[in-house]
Order: sequence, then C-alpha cells, then structure tokens
Amino acid sequence: MSPRSRGSAVGGLLLVLLGLFLLALQLWPNVGYLLRLEFTWPFIIIGIGLLFFPGILVWGRGAAGLAVPGTIVTGIGLLLFYQNWSGDWESWAYAWTLIPGMVGLGAVLTGLIEGKSLRWAVNAGGGLILISLVLFAVFGFFLGSDQLAQWGVPALLILGGLWLLGRALLRGRT
Repeated sequence: MSPRSRGSAVGGLLLVLLGLFLLALQLWPNVGYLLRLEFTWPFIIIGIGLLFFPGILVWGRGAAGLAVPGTIVTGIGLLLFYQNWSGDWESWAYAWTLIPGMVGLGAVLTGLIEGKSLRWAVNAGGGLILISLVLFAVFGFFLGSDQLAQWGVPALLILGGLWLLGRALLRGRT
C-alpha cells in the first residue's frame, strides 16, 4: 500500500470511528452522561498522544520518531486519567518519574518500527525504563501511599529480575 493510500485508509478509519461514536450517542443518550467532560477530559490528552501513531502507519519508517512524543503524551494522559479518577493528585509528587520510562518505551518502539532487532531496541530504551521504575519506587516509597510501598516494591523487584533475565537470554543468543 502506498503512503497516500495508507493516509486515506487511516483518515477513513478515523471518520468511521467518529461516526460510530456520534451514532452511539444518538442511540444511547446515557452514553453521553458517562462521558461527562469533568471525568473524561484526560481522554482528550490520551487521544492526542494516540494521534501520533497513525502518522507512523502513513509515513512508515521515516516517521518512527513519532513514537517517542506519542508515548510521552499518551502516558501523561493515562497518569492524569488515573489521578482524575482516583482523586490522588498528590501522586504527581512521584508519578513524574515515569516520564523517562515513557521516553524509553518510545525508543523501543522506534527501534522496532525502524526494523532494528529486539535486542537493539531494548538496549536503546530499556535503561530509561528501568531507571524510571527505580525512581518511581524510591520517590513513591518516601512520598507516596503505604499501598505503593506494599505493592510497588515487590513489583519493582519482579520487573527488575525479569529485566535481568531478559538481558541474559538475549546475550546468550549471540
């Protein structure tokens, strides 16, 4: 499929999805109540972040760099959704430490989109993801809730162990 055809396909898909959404609002008015702006405004930010990814489909490998800003904006939107839903606005004191991990995830996606090996992609962004999770655990432990310390530290240890196992397995293949 040519880039122009892909652009038309993505545009057509977005129009169909928007039309289905508007039709659903007409058929089921209660859906509009569930989507009240005071509760769902983070979805606007998430949607803006997700709009970076169709560009990758349209322009292909040349636009792989769009994965980094796409993951950052989408990730921040997800953080804001959690905070808005839970009322846990104080979590921003340590949640900001996840942003380098979002950059790392974008770097991994960029590498994969560009056709690099999984090992190369993980080396490109995995370190940032790990640093981000460690910072999140440390800051969260001191500034966060007791639940974060109770569940977050064991989860971080498990993720760190999986990371080390994955790196050892990837090194063993070469």
